[in-house]
Amino acid sequence: MAVTVRIPTQLRTLSGGASEVPIDGSTVAEVLKALDVTHPGFGERLFDDSGELRRFVNVFLAEEDIRFLQGVDTPVVDGQTLSIVPAVAGG
Repeated sequence: MAVTVRIPTQLRTLSGGASEVPIDGSTVAEVLKALDVTHPGFGERLFDDSGELRRFVNVFLAEEDIRFLQGVDTPVVDGQTLSIVPAVAGG
């Protein structure tokens, strides 16, 4: 099932400049792993050495933060949008 993954500006060099890419998977984890296979480099930017999603990376599925759903185990359905949003800090 194809999910549209929205790519933040900072990571678009990895997606060939594309702001959105279609990726297949049945969970958020599968989609993000397939994104790295299709566009190498995403895995090291999104996941830490233990395989956990990095703290400063926020992922939203249909406008819902996956941390408040089932994390990377959250199921996805065909046609949904998964957005990768780097945390913004400032003062």
